[in-house]
Amino acid sequence: MDFDVMVLGAGIVGVSTALHLQDRGRRVALVDRRGPGEETSFGNAGLIESSSVVPYAFPRDLGTLLRYLRNQSTDLYWDYKALPSFATWLARFWWESSPGRLEAAARDMLPLMRQCVAEHDALIERAGLQNLTDDGGWFEAFRTLSEYEQQAAAAEVTAKTYGLRMTPYDAGALAAREPGIAAGFCGALHWRDPKTVSSPGALTKGYARLFEQGGGTLLTGEAVTVRQEADAWTVQTSQGRISASEVVVALGPWSDKVFEPLGYRIPLRAKRGYHMHYEATQQMLGAPFIDSEKGYVVAPMQGRLRLTTGVEIARREASPTGIQLQRAEAVARPIFGLGRRLDAAPWLGLRPCTPDMRPVIGPALRHRGLWFAFGHNHHGLTLGPVTGRLLAEMMTGAEPLTDPYPYRPERFR
Repeated sequence: MDFDVMVLGAGIVGVSTALHLQDRGRRVALVDRRGPGEETSFGNAGLIESSSVVPYAFPRDLGTLLRYLRNQSTDLYWDYKALPSFATWLARFWWESSPGRLEAAARDMLPLMRQCVAEHDALIERAGLQNLTDDGGWFEAFRTLSEYEQQAAAAEVTAKTYGLRMTPYDAGALAAREPGIAAGFCGALHWRDPKTVSSPGALTKGYARLFEQGGGTLLTGEAVTVRQEADAWTVQTSQGRISASEVVVALGPWSDKVFEPLGYRIPLRAKRGYHMHYEATQQMLGAPFIDSEKGYVVAPMQGRLRLTTGVEIARREASPTGIQLQRAEAVARPIFGLGRRLDAAPWLGLRPCTPDMRPVIGPALRHRGLWFAFGHNHHGLTLGPVTGRLLAEMMTGAEPLTDPYPYRPERFR
């Protein structure tokens, strides 16, 4: 074998997995069609969301559903041409979002969420990337007083239940804390445990450099060329066909291009989202802000502001629409002082999601040496390093940091 393990996908999950396998003595090749951190891991809001222990669920209140049906909202836009291919997935997502099932999903995700910052911190220190991160948490802001009061009360319960640090700010306290924000919010909740990243793409590339410095091999190649040949897995790269006894599929929203031809029917779908960078015309934000009632994030990113949108339901390969970005930009500009656009065109990314709001981590039962690590449901950056550790422990026979049963691939059979 050329390598012990090939990791397909150089996003945050794949790079982290490669590093943890390398740390456990494996000869690892990391293979991607592009450079590390240049797809989904590049364009997110830069939140390591240790406080988001309850997954993003399908809304079940009638008012929100009717608003989404009109297709005029900022936080969700859907293309009618994509609905047939999403219908079964959305029905399962709605079912899994019932209060009892959502509570079970939160319990299953809690061990990963509790460990996510510590696992990032370990890699950040090793890679010398402290300049890219901040411990100031993020703000969940509200436009109406009734919504703020209701959510503040619920957040107090969540914080107490899960041992999280949260500070409520009324309008006056928020203005004093963040003078770069104009009037518009009645209050905000400051979630203080998460870390934030000023360049998610640079962070992933920094982890990849650490992997190469440790003797790892980074190759350009097409994951869809992977084949099982006797006791080996092979894939075609720019340096020719390489082989390994084991292979990890960590391709995020494109993972189905490998697992479906192999006969696995995992309900993975990609929720689309956009971002744009802006010149700041007011004092720079001290932390990212989520406009909870409009469904977008504005985050400081290396001297500029990045606006990231909510969810677009559309075919993965469909042309960008930019509709959500236009809607979010219109409501965000007066509050956050968004100046001129700094990018030539909006960035479009894909969030790999499963309907039960849990990632797929573990062995593929019908193929020896095949492992899965994808489907992190808006939390790829958050869970990349802890996923890499858990999978590497499973692959090397070590005691796993938590029971991997909730994330098993065969749960969708």
